[in-house]
Amino acid sequence: METYCDRCGGPSPDGGTGHEGCRAARQLEPPRYCTRCARRMVVQVTPRGWTARCVEHGTLTSA
Repeated sequence: METYCDRCGGPSPDGGTGHEGCRAARQLEPPRYCTRCARRMVVQVTPRGWTARCVEHGTLTSA
């Protein structure tokens, strides 16, 4: 099963090889793409955290 980068949506073989910049940026921001299908997710950021929802695979939260 191929996985995708949750920041840029590009293919992420071998657990993220080549996405060091994306991993660094993800320390400060929520995911933008689903890691299973590379679809753009609906993201909501609040003072208490964030939620990211993929139409196919459900919701992720920071909590």
